[in-house]
Amino acid sequence: MSEPGENFFLSQIFQRKKGRLKVYIGMIAGVGKSFRMLQEAHELLQASVEVKIGLIETHHRPDTEMLVKGLPMIPRKQLFYKGKNLEELDLETILNIRPEVVIVDELAHTNVPGSKNQKRWQDVIDLLEAGINVITAFNVQHLESLNDIVEKLTKVKIQECIPDKILSYADEVVNIDLPSEDLIKRLKEGKIYSGEKIAQALDNFFKPETILQLRDLALRQVALQVEKKIDMSALSTKSATREVFLACLSSNYDGGKKIIRKTYRLAERYHAKWAVVYVQSSRENPDRINLAQQRKLLQNLKWAAELGAEIHRKQGDDIPEEIYQVAAQIKATNIVIGKPSFGLVRMVLGKNHLESLLKKIQGKEIDLIIVF
Repeated sequence: MSEPGENFFLSQIFQRKKGRLKVYIGMIAGVGKSFRMLQEAHELLQASVEVKIGLIETHHRPDTEMLVKGLPMIPRKQLFYKGKNLEELDLETILNIRPEVVIVDELAHTNVPGSKNQKRWQDVIDLLEAGINVITAFNVQHLESLNDIVEKLTKVKIQECIPDKILSYADEVVNIDLPSEDLIKRLKEGKIYSGEKIAQALDNFFKPETILQLRDLALRQVALQVEKKIDMSALSTKSATREVFLACLSSNYDGGKKIIRKTYRLAERYHAKWAVVYVQSSRENPDRINLAQQRKLLQNLKWAAELGAEIHRKQGDDIPEEIYQVAAQIKATNIVIGKPSFGLVRMVLGKNHLESLLKKIQGKEIDLIIVF
């Protein structure tokens, strides 16, 4: 886990054509991610690195606003939408100016319609591809794979999410931490939010037990990124890199996203390959299922691909056989399916298909994982 003040990022930014990415992860708003990015920007300036602020959100916090002073800033792009003048990251100008390092805050932000990209994280990837080094930040609850966990924990549906693949671009991931007591004290003093937002925050994310659990999620994410830096050849013969996960989707199963998230998290935990299979039976032909089901299925497959899954689309009425053939092809060690109560049988699309699938994997080095 990297500590603020280390010069690893500085030592790396000149070493390749594609831009380097440094990510600050926080457990919750107000821990000091923007503050730390601005501190680093000043350090880079002192080291004669050309650094500019592409976009920073101070949220009117005095300490953060003080740090903006003295840093070169690229003006935000003005966009007119629904009768309002709105501001966005000026991606085109940054690409033209090509600073060595650019600060881009609020990575999970959704851009104003009419922008080049729908999401700010896509802007960051464009900058990296252009050879521009980026320092950015976000809170752990915005990671797509943790969406269901965070909703269960906080009772709040996170609308703006970042695909976990963004972390695969990161050369350095740093956790910004703060004890829950200090964080709550800052909130009550009006240093994070003001007015009605304070009471609202205390009832939602800023409960001590919630902060601790979000803190755990953030620490786990940073630890996971550190593990990925380990030389794979140094792992033991029992390494989970031997594991391969296969997630099974169906057009008539509502838990598709949950299965994808679970499979992705397992693959990440074990540094393993993973894939998704969808078998279209005759009863699932496009003219026999409604448009909403088709759209949801296609969105799930697209999302899984964005997370890094290998996608397999098959046709046939012997669903267990098609699943097994894909499992054999990719040498899957785990097959992930939905819960039995109202997903499992439909997942394999038939009354006796579950039994058939179990018979096919019996005696093989394949485990069946049920997502509840």
